[in-house]
Amino acid sequence: MDSAVAREQALDAAETLFYGRGIQSVGMDDIRGTSGVSLKRLYQLFPAKEHLVVAYLERRDIRWRQRLAEYVDGDVHADGAGHAGGHEDPRRRVLAVFDWLGRWFREPGFRGCAWINSYGELGATSEPVAGQVRAHKRAFKEYLAGLVGDAGLPAELSEQLYLLAEGAMVTAAVERSAEPAARAGRAARILVDSYGATAGD
Repeated sequence: MDSAVAREQALDAAETLFYGRGIQSVGMDDIRGTSGVSLKRLYQLFPAKEHLVVAYLERRDIRWRQRLAEYVDGDVHADGAGHAGGHEDPRRRVLAVFDWLGRWFREPGFRGCAWINSYGELGATSEPVAGQVRAHKRAFKEYLAGLVGDAGLPAELSEQLYLLAEGAMVTAAVERSAEPAARAGRAARILVDSYGATAGD
């Protein structure tokens, strides 16, 4: 097994176990058992468990943000099917973020935001993990700011939408429900309409 394959197998196992059970309850021997990668090879690839956690979050970040952008750009419907035309109205693209959150919350095995969960477990003791969490949240906030700017709405709206989205993630995990996305989406629509009216639309 070459290093690239072993690394992906280890990360697949880490994602399943860390997200499903929590980071601190999973040891490297658990990763070995699930991935089929020997402990010796695991430690060659990831000299410490912390390195594996950071790599897991980095890989998940790329996939999570790509899936969000594809939905907002109109490449997929909530049922996963492709469609043409997309969300052409810039303000509809802003609100599509909350539609996508609802889709994510309904996925089997949803356990909340991996970055919030990781920060809750390790943020106080691992600066590399905390840094990866902050980087992900900063990228999400910047993405929202870009959508808001494209819609011709004030920059401050992106901060409010960010807080709505983050609150929905936490609440959805606690309530085990997708409804927080719908509630946050309704609040987001009110904000978008209000800022739009202020702008003279």
